Amino acid sequence: MSAPPAAPAPGPTGPTPRPDGMFRTPDGRSHVLTFVLVCCLFCLSGLCNGMIDVLNKHFQNSLQVTKAQSGLVQGFWYAGYFLLALPAGLFARRFGYRGGILFGLSVITIGCICFVPVTKIVASQAVVFATFLLALGLIACGFTFIETIANPYATVLGSPAAGVARINLAQGCNAVGWIFGPLLGGSFILSKTAQVNTSNARLFVPYLIVAGIVTVLIAAFATAPVPDLQAAQESEATPQGPAQERPLSQEWHFILAIASQFLYCAAQIGIFGYFINFLKDPQCTPALPSWLAGMLSPGMKFLHEGVWHITDYCAGAMLSLAFVLFTIGRFSGSALLRFAPAHLVLGIYALCNVALMFLVFLGLGWISVGALILSFFFMSIMYPTHFALAIRGLGERTKLASSWMVTAIVGGSVMPVLMGWLADHYSMRVGFLMPMVCFACIMAYGFAWPRLFNRALASEK
Repeated sequence: MSAPPAAPAPGPTGPTPRPDGMFRTPDGRSHVLTFVLVCCLFCLSGLCNGMIDVLNKHFQNSLQVTKAQSGLVQGFWYAGYFLLALPAGLFARRFGYRGGILFGLSVITIGCICFVPVTKIVASQAVVFATFLLALGLIACGFTFIETIANPYATVLGSPAAGVARINLAQGCNAVGWIFGPLLGGSFILSKTAQVNTSNARLFVPYLIVAGIVTVLIAAFATAPVPDLQAAQESEATPQGPAQERPLSQEWHFILAIASQFLYCAAQIGIFGYFINFLKDPQCTPALPSWLAGMLSPGMKFLHEGVWHITDYCAGAMLSLAFVLFTIGRFSGSALLRFAPAHLVLGIYALCNVALMFLVFLGLGWISVGALILSFFFMSIMYPTHFALAIRGLGERTKLASSWMVTAIVGGSVMPVLMGWLADHYSMRVGFLMPMVCFACIMAYGFAWPRLFNRALASEK
């Protein structure tokens, strides 16, 4: 997930701007190099978001925490996004895009380096877990600055008409980074044998790699051109003036978008965080058929009582495969939203995920595993589409509305703990009822959006 993108309009849009003007501002200057650097930030964000999704299962093994307690990994991570989104925006206004990005990258570096001493702490498991959570929260605070700044910055690095195309391209880089996150994190902490990894000794390695990448980006942003561009519409006022506009609390298509986005963040982060748990639960994932086992490398399978099973590392690799579908869905969904009404696409995609989560709940073996992986495709467009539907017709109130939409990220902080509690007290399959209910509510919002929006228009006449 990322901070709010400048999402496409809820219906078909106009013709796509010419490629040669996509990164060229009206003054004739090209900002393609700066945009490439911004895309690197999105890719880094996806990488680190993907890395935390392998930590739930690992901490259950290494620190003996429950599934509900392991949900605090996402809790601390997304709490940082929720608490610092507004301060990050104010910081950027005071110190500019370059200052905000460099500050965020510096905080990420410090957080990553903190993993080195944390892995060497000799204390109770509760204390060690708490210090890991604090280090993760610090990294998340840095990414809050990065994403709060990078999203609007991507929209101004070229012609205004190409702003939507640029943000969609940048968001695609975020999804690509998510593919490699489980592979990088899993390579150092997930077991490739029948024995689970109960040590945190190597957990600092992937974060030191991230720290090295961030150091290179700090040098790049410190020397590359990072102009403080502003969107043209920011200086324009509507003829009516803000005094004649209704309060946002009366815009029901916006109010319910916040609730729906909250539920989407809850469902997405819950599925991401407990994906490996589901695949490693013997009641959910059956043994490997011999023909499939023969196709897997030794580190992805182990033989137990004459039957092949997947390793923790293989489960992490399958999570990366699911993120491939997420990336494909984001790019294809972006194209689809140019021709189909966004509310209808949202409703249909949510309906598909209701059905897929029900298949997961039924515990149908590899059919349920396939349904869980396929759900990533149908989740891909939901986050930016909610923004498009929420801000439609809000005019000068769009920026304030976007700030409120950011608060919905807290759904990814609190609800996965509930999902873990359900898994602890009942089963992992029952835990996936939580995202199923969330998708059902999202479906209802998508299909009801035209009535909500038309009601708002009628009340303004």
